[in-house]
Amino acid sequence: MNEPIQDRLVSVRRSFHRHPEPAWREFVTTARLVDELQRIGVDELAVGPDAYDPDDRMAVPDDEELEPWLDRARERGTDEALLDRMAGGNTGAVAVLDRGDGPMIGLRVDIDGLFIEEATSDEHAPAAAGFRSEIEGTMHACGHDVHMTWGLAVLEAIADSDFAGRLVVFFQPAEEVGGGGCPMAESRFVDDLDYLLAIHVGLDHPSGEVVAGIEKPLAMCHVDVTIEGTSAHAGKAPEEGDNAMQATGTAIENTYGIPRHSGGMTRVNIGRAEVGTASNVIADRAHLEAEARGETTELMEYAKTKLERVMRSAATMHGCRADVNVVSESPRADSDPELVDLIVDAVSDASGTETLVPTADFGASEDATFLMERVQENGGLASYLIVGTDHPTSHHTPTFDVDESSLDHGLSVLLETIRELEHRHPLARPEDEP
Repeated sequence: MNEPIQDRLVSVRRSFHRHPEPAWREFVTTARLVDELQRIGVDELAVGPDAYDPDDRMAVPDDEELEPWLDRARERGTDEALLDRMAGGNTGAVAVLDRGDGPMIGLRVDIDGLFIEEATSDEHAPAAAGFRSEIEGTMHACGHDVHMTWGLAVLEAIADSDFAGRLVVFFQPAEEVGGGGCPMAESRFVDDLDYLLAIHVGLDHPSGEVVAGIEKPLAMCHVDVTIEGTSAHAGKAPEEGDNAMQATGTAIENTYGIPRHSGGMTRVNIGRAEVGTASNVIADRAHLEAEARGETTELMEYAKTKLERVMRSAATMHGCRADVNVVSESPRADSDPELVDLIVDAVSDASGTETLVPTADFGASEDATFLMERVQENGGLASYLIVGTDHPTSHHTPTFDVDESSLDHGLSVLLETIRELEHRHPLARPEDEP
């Protein structure tokens, strides 16, 4: 444990990979982060409700869903006092280094896993090398194990350097459900940031490639829908029922008929539907999980409004009632050109950089945009970087993995960027130019 993280990047990443925990259930993960952060000796460490207001969270599981993960954490010997601080699923942490006058820089990394069963074949490197997920049905299939490793290593390296300024690292829970970005963005730790960096590994960019800033992340919302009707015997008295199955079918068909918008791209999808109990029973209840996305926050709102209207209208058409709940959402926020230009200069000679891409369209959604937007609204600059990695299959698949040489590369990219921000702060903006 006393060996520097920079010298054990692979083992730290693999340790996180073995124990993936989904959104708001990251109890062991947070405890491991706290152990490392206390060893590093940060100037301030806030965990769970000390890092954000729990009321700002979104997509929080109920106590029944959280309890097995708490029990698992206890079985692994997690400190009970720390578990008490994380009660109710208040996971994640914020770590701060105060090193005198200089820029105030934030780094956001995400920490949650996914409900995906990891591959077991020998062709899958984590299985062959013995660091496959130890929790069946759950997997780090998006690289968050890498992101956490970077966050810790950056803190340790900056703590041991002559850096002048303030570095705040957000170890954010619940990215995969869009639930953790908002509370961290609303926290006091964002208030005075001059710069915010977010980072992701891979995303179909190869090892050695760096994208200095993403553009056009899609604004997104997750929507849960419950349709309630009236049960009846399908043979004896079908007319006495209000059929939630029919309402569901109408809702699904009409959702995909929502008109596109001339202002830009929109997306809608129903990813899960559960309805009915038996072939001879008029279904009285259905549950659907849907989403809407848009090229801008306004376009997402358009798609969301139409989606909500479709759900309620479909239910009404068949004598049912629809309860529509927006579980989580995130805005669009683009990387600032001034910061992108600095990153390009900073990482062009970074160890491992072979190709530099100034900007690239993101094409997906990310709740780091909450933090980016808040910093930008406060007059700061933000950028979302991608550090490429060769991975055998795409993110969110059972065989996802990373090229572990990207661990060193990503650390170098972040350190070079932070030191360059220190030296060039404050950055000149176009409106400041004569």
